[in-house]
Amino acid sequence: MAHVARELDLNAYYGPGTVLDKMNVVPGLKTSTAFFFFLRANLVVNPSAVSTPDMEPAPSNKLPPPSPSPLVTVDPPSNPVPDDLPPLSVGTLDDEVDKVDALNLVTDSIAQQRQSSSYHLIFHPYLLAILSVGLGIAYQYSWRIKRDLGTAFMLHSGVIMIYLLAIRYITGSYITVAENMKWSWMVSDDGEEDTVIGVRFGKELIGALILRLEPNPNLIGKKRNRNSALRGGKGVIRAWTVKLKYRNKGVGADMLQEAVKVTKDKCGKDAEIGFAKEHANSTTVLPEAFNGPFRKEEQRAAKTLERVLSQWEGSKHRRKL
Repeated sequence: MAHVARELDLNAYYGPGTVLDKMNVVPGLKTSTAFFFFLRANLVVNPSAVSTPDMEPAPSNKLPPPSPSPLVTVDPPSNPVPDDLPPLSVGTLDDEVDKVDALNLVTDSIAQQRQSSSYHLIFHPYLLAILSVGLGIAYQYSWRIKRDLGTAFMLHSGVIMIYLLAIRYITGSYITVAENMKWSWMVSDDGEEDTVIGVRFGKELIGALILRLEPNPNLIGKKRNRNSALRGGKGVIRAWTVKLKYRNKGVGADMLQEAVKVTKDKCGKDAEIGFAKEHANSTTVLPEAFNGPFRKEEQRAAKTLERVLSQWEGSKHRRKL
């Protein structure tokens, strides 16, 4: 068995008396030969294992398709559009049953004025001042004089209840106005029925517009048929309403566009159209100081009609070009 040296004696190579000999005197500086064998074995490289790396670009068709990360999830839309969504159609209503449904929508809009009017009155500054006076009197009597907590609670609750019931009673007249609207309201003095425009969402009637086509005033009294008498006339919108849950979605503007189209076709391309001064929702049961919300609605309707007319004129100009 071959003898393996456990320590490497540097004196055999450099001779005694050198600096290396002095280093071997210190036991901690003796180097183990096992370390050198280990270092040599790790520094030996097999030439066959060394190869030049391939720097050519890899074709894209060899790359695997990207797979979706399991950590990424796509949430479905919160309000997906159903596939069986019914169509939305706008047009003139000719059937009598449809006209009655349109008139019912108009009367419902009048009755709904009671709710909006009541809400406005509850927080009106004038009425809040009256309520404050009533609560102050109740406080003075029940707490400052009687010193009774139960009496104070009952009096304050009674004042608030009377306040709300009085508002409900005053605005109840809108229900009477709605009930008084009959079929005859849609018939003019010469016996002609108003044109009714409706919007259907599927089979449901969700909007109604009552349009009265007034003949040319210069032709009134002359023996002419209805169509020729309307040339040079104008269109008057007497009612315009949409069901509550479909409002502010462009349905009303679609009806106004149809009303402009009907007026231009019947009365001429230069015919005017506007809202009637005494329209279906113009009747008020309160003093003018409390009708602010309704006047704002009238202004909003007038601006919407102006926008529709400007769009109509712009489209007509583009057709000429």
